[in-house]
Amino acid sequence: GSILEKLRICSTPRLLQFLQDIGTIKKDPKLVVTDMRFGSIPVRLYQPKAASCKARRDSYHSLCSFLSRETDSVVLSVGYRKLPDYHHPVITQDCLNASIHFLKTLQTYGVDPSRVVMCGESVGGGAAAVVTQALLNRPNLPQLRAQVLICPPLQAINFFLPSFQQHQNVPFLTKDIMMLGVCKYLAIDRSWEDAILKGAGIPPDAWEKYKKWLSSENIPKRFRTQGLQPEFPGPFNEAAYLETRHVLDIENAPLLADDKVIAQLPEAFLVSYENDILRDDTLLYKKRLEDQGVPVTWCHVEDGFHGCILLFDKKPFCFPSSLRAINAVVSYINGIW
Repeated sequence: GSILEKLRICSTPRLLQFLQDIGTIKKDPKLVVTDMRFGSIPVRLYQPKAASCKARRDSYHSLCSFLSRETDSVVLSVGYRKLPDYHHPVITQDCLNASIHFLKTLQTYGVDPSRVVMCGESVGGGAAAVVTQALLNRPNLPQLRAQVLICPPLQAINFFLPSFQQHQNVPFLTKDIMMLGVCKYLAIDRSWEDAILKGAGIPPDAWEKYKKWLSSENIPKRFRTQGLQPEFPGPFNEAAYLETRHVLDIENAPLLADDKVIAQLPEAFLVSYENDILRDDTLLYKKRLEDQGVPVTWCHVEDGFHGCILLFDKKPFCFPSSLRAINAVVSYINGIW
């Protein structure tokens, strides 16, 4: 990506988008796959062909075919508008609008309203967390049965967390790629990247309010190693705050939701990877949910790395961690009934 950018062939975000989009779509004889639109939002619906004696549940997940087949579920995949052409709030708004439309029409797709699961991986996991919180304001819609969040980004505030310092050079999500994504997603000029990393745009009173949820002290000791940099944040810079203050919006940091919001959330299945720069976002959210009495099932993949679940069927590049992660998700969904 850096080489192509220097040659002025294409930008790194454009290359990442291309890599996400390539690949052969394999037809599964056991599934019916339908492309449609909810208004202007493209969605893809995965439905098992075999007749079922009960209404099937639904889950949102990038590995839709596998999940639909292995969990006997109707799966809706939202084709939200992506980086680098679109940024906040378009991405989460597309997911929210598609989810609302689908929840209003569950009977059309044979979905039991009491068995809907919200699911997402990486950026999709962050969007799933935001949408799950936003749906609490829609009491007229069916309540979600559970949320499944796989290595989600849940804040762009504290970059001094142990996992960020320990794994900033681990593929597929390095510090450089992550910060590029943060700036693009939040439409912040990259000249402010260093200020974001140091927390210079976080007012002292805001950090005093949120450190009870975002501090490294909330990470279990076994994930903290000696030699890490001092606790965040750096000296406050008002200009940096004015340029980056939307990192404190709940829509960009579901970790900052009020206790009363967190307490109403459905039970959660959280997947974290040891060698992932985002590992500690999941650990912080786990603590927030548990502190408010929300049931949490946690799967920590010791040899996992960001995005490894996407390789579960990509032989010979499939890792044991890939299979452990996807099988854990399937097992959880099948087991919550």
